[in-house]
Amino acid sequence: MYLTRLETEQQNSRTMNLDEMSTLEIVRAMNKEDHYVPEAISQKLPVIANCIDVIARQFKKGGRLFYIGAGTSGRLGVLDAAECVPTFGTDPEMVQGLIAGGMPAMTLAVEGAEDDVDLGQQYLIDRKLSTDDVVVGIAASGRTPYVIGGLDYAKQNHTPTIAFSCNKDVLSHAIKMLKSLTMLILQLRFQLGLKCSQGLQG
Repeated sequence: MYLTRLETEQQNSRTMNLDEMSTLEIVRAMNKEDHYVPEAISQKLPVIANCIDVIARQFKKGGRLFYIGAGTSGRLGVLDAAECVPTFGTDPEMVQGLIAGGMPAMTLAVEGAEDDVDLGQQYLIDRKLSTDDVVVGIAASGRTPYVIGGLDYAKQNHTPTIAFSCNKDVLSHAIKMLKSLTMLILQLRFQLGLKCSQGLQG
């Protein structure tokens, strides 16, 4: 797939003159762009609900949720996993974020890690991935080798997989969410947390 065809690699015609804007105009432009996020999410609500149901089902089996991502996408997964513990009182092992390059990559870029197709697989092997678990791949471009490697291994292991991408038709079963990965993950966490807290108590 040519990079020039990916929506994440395109220039935004609405912000082409950022260098000519005042600070207030830039802030307003960014705020306006933010309004497109809920609209993008609203188009995928049935798919998001299905993802939540899949994860909840795996939790009820005693399984774990693994986020896998590189760079900012990986950091979002690690952040969400960390927040589940104080927000919902979950065991730290229940939701885990696996970022390419390991925890050092949370604060410093680890060159080459995102391009290592075997690394995502190895992280899951190290954690003894089972069919009761679920793997959520996060990749804005949808073509990150580290994420694809982890998802492919999970599928081979017959573990349920979910993929979030900002480009369509790049990851199988991916949810296309233009410019909205952060809000999507937050929404997924709170809806899933509420559903699971109710279900596990019932």
